[in-house]
Amino acid sequence: MDPGAQGNTTTVTEFILLGLTGNIELQPILFAVFLLAYVVTVGGNLSILAAVFVEPKLHTPMYYFLRNLSLLDIGCITVTVPPMLVCLQVHQCRVPYAACISQLFFFHLLAGVDCHLLTAMAYDRYLAICQPLTYSTRMSHKVQGALVGICCTVSFITALTHTVAVSVLDFCGPNVVNHFYCDLPPLFQLSCSSIHLNGQLLFAGATFMGVIPMILISVSYAHVAAAVLRIRSAEGRKKAFSTCGSHLTVVCIFYGTGFFSYMRLGSISALDKDKGIGIFNTVLNPMLNPIIYSLRNPDVQGALKRVLTGKRPPE
Repeated sequence: MDPGAQGNTTTVTEFILLGLTGNIELQPILFAVFLLAYVVTVGGNLSILAAVFVEPKLHTPMYYFLRNLSLLDIGCITVTVPPMLVCLQVHQCRVPYAACISQLFFFHLLAGVDCHLLTAMAYDRYLAICQPLTYSTRMSHKVQGALVGICCTVSFITALTHTVAVSVLDFCGPNVVNHFYCDLPPLFQLSCSSIHLNGQLLFAGATFMGVIPMILISVSYAHVAAAVLRIRSAEGRKKAFSTCGSHLTVVCIFYGTGFFSYMRLGSISALDKDKGIGIFNTVLNPMLNPIIYSLRNPDVQGALKRVLTGKRPPE
């Protein structure tokens, strides 16, 4: 910390991340576990990208969104885990102020796009099952690109708003962050100035990027469930539900952990629990998504086998 211009105040120029544990003996084990998780996550999502690319059956709107989701998962885990691995390797984690703010921005940007993309995927399932005759025109390539563009734009504005609001806070005292990456709640605990506006912005962001998408997803799947239940064939109902089950599982995990992370401001004791939730958000979610989407999908499984064996897809 550098001396301030007035009195004995100081200005924080770097943050010290406590990480997951201060036990040096456990750090090599954590390093190996998270390195393996990172390799598995990046490899799994790259496999999904390759499968969607090589398999003609997967050249549909649903898998276009899944391809973008895989890219986001790679980005989310890359923003947080590699810096954490470096810290575990050197047994300390000093992060410059600018690097901390940058990590905060990119994490919220990618996580925000993830929120809205899951909503777009629910809308795609609604059109595919409830409006099959007009599906191809309502979900054209231009519409798909527009939906992804809107997701990115809204998330960029939200992430930039949070980042600017944090950057104008005064950090003039403690600089120890009780987390393994830079995030809003632990940084709020260190601010010397009022975080009232930041809390309001975070609540508004959680509403706009959490509550509203969840309402839209719920409405979409209410219509889907009603349409599926009208199908007379048991096999037809099973097939329709199977295309939605993977997405619903991902939505529940993603939004469940997200709400726990950001709706409990002001609790210092909760920060230790938030580390576990942070692992879900940054590591387990991106690692589980390829497994969830391929577990009950024979088309994806077949495409993955062809990618791994080098076989060409059938004509």
